[in-house]
Amino acid sequence: MLSKKTKYAINALVYIARNTDSWPVSVSRISEDQKISLKFLESILSELKNAKILKSKKGKYGGYILNGTPEEINMATVLRLFDGAIGLLPCVTYEYYERCEECVDEETCGIRQVAMEIRNETVKRLKKATLANIIERETKKE
Repeated sequence: MLSKKTKYAINALVYIARNTDSWPVSVSRISEDQKISLKFLESILSELKNAKILKSKKGKYGGYILNGTPEEINMATVLRLFDGAIGLLPCVTYEYYERCEECVDEETCGIRQVAMEIRNETVKRLKKATLANIIERETKKE
């Protein structure tokens, strides 16, 4: 399951992407409209900025803007930032690989092969789930 932090990060990013006409978007506005604690949201947006997913502008009319297009920012990137590895086993993760202690042979391990297929499909779908894709899906329902 996605952590609350990841879920709020995605909600905030979608909100910012939807409001390009009023960039930069203030933290207080996102907090109020998305019903996210201001302090928690500030921490999330700071991490997104440090990861270069967002840019910020200081001052009275400051706030956050995307550091890229909505088509470039995907859920895989955000999920890895806040929740870490995408995979059922440490031996199938991309950025967080660890050999399983009990594994005799990774090459022939059937459990690893199944977990790798699931990870590959999951990552493929998460990469397709861009902010633009999420907004498009929401717009179809309106």
